[in-house]
Amino acid sequence: MALLSVKEIGKQERDAYAVRHVSFEQQPFQKIAIAGETGSGKSTLLKMIAGLVQPDEGQVLFEGQRVRGPLEKLIPGHPRIAYLSQHFELRNNYRVEEELEAKNLLTEEEAQQLYKVCQITHLLKRKTNQLSGGERQRIVLARLLTTAPSLLLLDEPFSNLDAVHKRIIKTVLQDIALHLKISCILVSHDAADLLPWADTILVLQHGKIIQQGNPEQIYHQPINEYCAGLFGEYNLLNTSSIERIGLPVGKETAAKQLLLRPDDMQIVDAGNSSFSGTVQQVLFR
Repeated sequence: MALLSVKEIGKQERDAYAVRHVSFEQQPFQKIAIAGETGSGKSTLLKMIAGLVQPDEGQVLFEGQRVRGPLEKLIPGHPRIAYLSQHFELRNNYRVEEELEAKNLLTEEEAQQLYKVCQITHLLKRKTNQLSGGERQRIVLARLLTTAPSLLLLDEPFSNLDAVHKRIIKTVLQDIALHLKISCILVSHDAADLLPWADTILVLQHGKIIQQGNPEQIYHQPINEYCAGLFGEYNLLNTSSIERIGLPVGKETAAKQLLLRPDDMQIVDAGNSSFSGTVQQVLFR
């Protein structure tokens, strides 16, 4: 049985749908990423899965049971689904260990392993108002995980982080899935955050899933320019352009456009499968 089943879920905001007819399943320990431009419905979908926003249609099943929304519960949320918001908070002037002990359901050994995975062991005696933004985020993440959830939902966890803390949180999320055996769904608009991490990627546009697949499929076989642009640079060539620069036109490109990623090109010796060009600019990245 699937850990999570989202069935024809929808949410209308004002006169338009923020999420419409979204369905997918998540298996235990599967890492799912949700991608899309700003306003595509990513965060709304995540909050409905968490039981924090009431769906207007459809339903969410977690471990075979329907997740009730805030109109059906006094305290919104599901006890086995943890949701890390973009706007996380910690109480000021408390020691980190006091924050972590508030709702802890783990044994001492399990808690210490969690703190090690979240890379916060050295912060336990520090006051919460003495932490950097990246450290605060990892504390909040550990606090959520002390409630022993089966599913972790992450809403733009890499936003507003410097390069150092971004690398740390990426390592932490990999280790959470590997060592703590927790299933994860992650929302982000940055392809560099999603492609190395996810098992499956869902692409949202105007509240609908328009493509679903593994990272290699999503990157190399996008169904349209919107999907292509979300996951990296590309060149879109029509048949006449392909012929003009000397690329061989086969059956697969005869009546279609050809999407060409920069990493699909190589500098080679002149030959039958090559074409000539002029390098106009070299940029260091």
